[in-house]
Amino acid sequence: MTIRVLLADDQALLRATFRILIDSCDDMEVVAEAADGREAVALTREHRPGLVLMDIRMPGTDGLAATSAICADPDLADTRVLILTTFEIDEYVAQALRAGASGFLGKDVTADALLDGIRTVARGDSLLSPLATRALITRFLTTPARGHRLPGSDDLTGLTAREREVMAWVAEGHSNEEIAEKLYVSPLTVRTHVHRAMTKLGARDRAQLVVMAYQSGLVQAAQGGER
Repeated sequence: MTIRVLLADDQALLRATFRILIDSCDDMEVVAEAADGREAVALTREHRPGLVLMDIRMPGTDGLAATSAICADPDLADTRVLILTTFEIDEYVAQALRAGASGFLGKDVTADALLDGIRTVARGDSLLSPLATRALITRFLTTPARGHRLPGSDDLTGLTAREREVMAWVAEGHSNEEIAEKLYVSPLTVRTHVHRAMTKLGARDRAQLVVMAYQSGLVQAAQGGER
């Protein structure tokens, strides 16, 4: 199935470059371009893309506000947002993840990594974490935003022990295949546990599951290393 992509960036040259790259792939196409956040929200509602490639810093309505509006709209529940940023460790990126974005990439990403990232986020399968995810979580996601309630461990009581275990491995950045190897089960079994945890917690995708794992205290941001 073709991945329908909407580009949101205030730099026309960059949008044109991304369009050429994306349209060169048989499994994806650009359906619209937006120069600011307001236009991104309007065009997302009009075209219903599978993924919005969203710049954070744009004039007027920025990418953060646009991400919040898109992810809060129940009619756009099937649309994922992939954040692009000049700085991979950036408070705005953390806020976008809280708002429902499915991942982030630095603008210095390679062409192959960008295309792989689009495919990954479009299928709702993984939080992108090149270079800086743990540092970002350590610095921002464990610090409550003003007026933002952090869920406690009681919020995870509906999960089974195995679902909690899998959720913790996911939060540490492990793929389904890696988790399966550690737990001596199949990747399909791991995927099932992940999706059950997402359903029970109301997580939009794997990215939100990671945020919930850290915010609930299931995983400690500073712990690092193998468990």
